[in-house]
Amino acid sequence: MSWSKQYPAISPQNYPFNLDFLPKTAYLVGGAVRDALLLREREYLDLDFVVFENAIAIARQIAKHYRAGFVVLDKDRQIARVVFDRATVDIALAEGKSQEMDLRRRDFTINAIAYNPHSDELIDPLEGRLDLARKMVKMVSKSNLEDDPLRLLRAYRQAAQLNFTIEAKTRSTIRDLSTSMNRVASERVRSELNYLLKDINGTDWLVAAIEDGLLKPWLKHTEARNLALLTTIDPVIESLQEIQSFSCDIILTKLASVVSKIPAEAELELNNLKYSRIEIRTVTTALRNLSQLEQLNAPMTLKEEYFFFLAVGDVLPILAVLAISTGIDRRFIDPLIKRYLDPQDLVAHPQPLITGNDLIEVLKIKPSPQIGLLLTEIQLAFIEGKISTEAEALELAKVIYLDNRKNLE
Repeated sequence: MSWSKQYPAISPQNYPFNLDFLPKTAYLVGGAVRDALLLREREYLDLDFVVFENAIAIARQIAKHYRAGFVVLDKDRQIARVVFDRATVDIALAEGKSQEMDLRRRDFTINAIAYNPHSDELIDPLEGRLDLARKMVKMVSKSNLEDDPLRLLRAYRQAAQLNFTIEAKTRSTIRDLSTSMNRVASERVRSELNYLLKDINGTDWLVAAIEDGLLKPWLKHTEARNLALLTTIDPVIESLQEIQSFSCDIILTKLASVVSKIPAEAELELNNLKYSRIEIRTVTTALRNLSQLEQLNAPMTLKEEYFFFLAVGDVLPILAVLAISTGIDRRFIDPLIKRYLDPQDLVAHPQPLITGNDLIEVLKIKPSPQIGLLLTEIQLAFIEGKISTEAEALELAKVIYLDNRKNLE
């Protein structure tokens, strides 16, 4: 049987470099082999090769010959990366003196299947192909999970990614080792978490990971209500996508559902996970304004909507999904979505008739907070249809300014 013909994705013909650069004992391993055996197509190749000597030198030689990108990922462990336009190739030194020893140090059996492109040989000492057929994520050993606790969370991500289950003994072991997750760098946790957040198949597995204690060091305030909210978000997003032009950041929307409902606490959690300032501000803005929507018992007035959009801005799509997911009446939310999606809507997207400089020049006043208050009054009059031109705006500004002076006198 020719493995490369049966599974073309692992064929050397698809590699971005000539096979002669690799020694005869080199082998392909990991996700590329697993996905090929599952007939999962990849637009971008991510190839992991293992060699028994000179890993960095081989990678450097390939990069130099093809004028590709090159970076040493781990000098001590001898791992280097070559970056092509449509492929990434990692070359690593084997951990052990034989292929089987190296494969027995991997995380899960489905990732411990190797392919030698020179001999067209498939190496599967841990029966990973059997677990692929069973659609099961199964650990190689408990000690391998202990060596790198991120592998605990990766089990849930791969189960979601492949639509697999996690073997019962493996999941029990993961629960036992869950406290070791605090040894993992936050950036690595965030990467796995983001995958579970963005994929519709990841929701149930994210709930499972939280319930099994894997994210406790970072999501300290997550409760049952958070998980209940999380599970309602995908259907709401799907229903809103029927509205033309509606879209929201799925990762940040779901993230807002699992962090603390208190914005200050949520900010600390997101900081610990190394999210960016913009991402943190987006989530906390959504949480802060969600509480306002939860108190609605009638549609907002035009004035209330104006100030609401000033506070919310481009966070509205995320906030709308959260609001509907929490059970807030869509009669209150749909008008806000409609306004937001209309770029000409003056409430959601204010278009000032005049500027602060215009007021300074016409009213002969100095810059002060009073100018901001005047501009707000003029804008409200504009959206309420009381004025419609620059001249009318300036005239109204004079009237308000003079009335204010009289009141102070």
